[in-house]
Amino acid sequence: MPVTTLSFDEQYRALCARDARFDGQFIAGVHSTGIYCRPSCPAVAPKPRNVRFYRTAAAAHEAGLRACKRCQPDAVPGSPDWNLSDDLASRAMRLIGDGVVEREGVSGLAARLGYTSRHLTRVLSAELGAGPLALARAHRAQAARTLLSATALSVSDVAFAAGFSSIRQFNDTIQAVYETTPSQLRTLARRGGSAHPHLGNERPSTLTLKLPTRAPFDGPGLMTFFAHHAVDGIETATESSLERALRLPGGVATVRLQLIDQGIVCTAQLATISDVAPLVSRVRRLFDLDADSHAIDRALASDPALAASVARVPGMRLPGSVDTEETLFRTLIGQQISVAAARTVHARVARELGSDGLFPTAAQIVVSGRDVLRGPRTRVESILAVADALATGELNLDVATPVNEFTAKLVALPGIGPWTAGYMAMRVLGNPDTMLSSDLVVRQGAGELGLPTTASALTQYASRWAPWRSYACMHLWRSLPAQVERKPTSP
Repeated sequence: MPVTTLSFDEQYRALCARDARFDGQFIAGVHSTGIYCRPSCPAVAPKPRNVRFYRTAAAAHEAGLRACKRCQPDAVPGSPDWNLSDDLASRAMRLIGDGVVEREGVSGLAARLGYTSRHLTRVLSAELGAGPLALARAHRAQAARTLLSATALSVSDVAFAAGFSSIRQFNDTIQAVYETTPSQLRTLARRGGSAHPHLGNERPSTLTLKLPTRAPFDGPGLMTFFAHHAVDGIETATESSLERALRLPGGVATVRLQLIDQGIVCTAQLATISDVAPLVSRVRRLFDLDADSHAIDRALASDPALAASVARVPGMRLPGSVDTEETLFRTLIGQQISVAAARTVHARVARELGSDGLFPTAAQIVVSGRDVLRGPRTRVESILAVADALATGELNLDVATPVNEFTAKLVALPGIGPWTAGYMAMRVLGNPDTMLSSDLVVRQGAGELGLPTTASALTQYASRWAPWRSYACMHLWRSLPAQVERKPTSP
């Protein structure tokens, strides 16, 4: 159940039960002590009259509360509301988590969302209890706590890596939020077990972070997906790890992502230390780490047709994306062919057009794509038209774009239909409620489970799975034998 629909009594019961399923979904502010906690905090539950619940840590900060040193309420997965909802506040939080305020300021954040700074501040204050500056400040504090606990970076390097503009601002924020100094916070956080056990051997320029995950988490399923779709030359993947280069705002980074103890450990070599926030944000989206698996599984298992699949694969996640352009071109180039054939074509395109171990950008495809892309002329022209629209800025596929606008922009381009737009919404936006009813493999999977197999009938039946139709789609996709070798196939 989304936190926005929970009543005070429901949130208070979760707090009294120390229910870890709600960690990261809301903050419990205890005004008699002046602290805020995660729902699973082991402290004695406060009296109801002393508690207020907040959607964000920033709102708790604005109310004059500091973070609990015992439960470390920011060392948890993020709220699934930011993907489940498509309102202005949720879209703003996606960009704030990616470090847009630090790079472009509040005015840049507002411009990306298509509103004035004043209106954005008013909406966020009303819905989340804090404006964009306060939300970004809380995000910086959380990033700093993670870096202090999980790296050997100096305190000054941590300050700038987390997005602070000065050491003084950093020290003041840490003191206000945690009521301690950065050095003391590092000691406290490591004592809490959030540091990775091998960090002592890491060079200062290499970061290793363990990313919080909300259980249950089908990490093996995601790693298998990435392994079977890995492109030679830009990705090295196994059923437990993924290694590749990423484009980040400050330059190209190389990352190794490992599945350890049902969590993700990220080891990265960054071009600039200020890329930590966007790196973490994109890796979390790639593995759908903030999904509320309990709510999703409970809803889907209520349908007898899906109950066995949910029991077999609890914590199903959506494979995400770390580069919108790359995901779009790999989708367009690989349509209508097998996974193995698509990997071969993608590797050739990357080898002939790409650079720095990365898939080619839209600009690179515009310049040389006609000489490299093969297939029907109309298909090649469609890909080149998409590349030109992206390269010129005519097409902007930001993660904060409303899903209806996102899909409408795509289908307006020649050669892109509803299937491609829906698949991109699932992969790039993490949209939880997309149903690819026209997909051949999805319809075959539906047939295996005794469900309707025509697109129209399956669409009608799938309405009972809202707002989790994307996850139901994944269950249908994987219900076939040797499902890991298959991929969604555009009609």
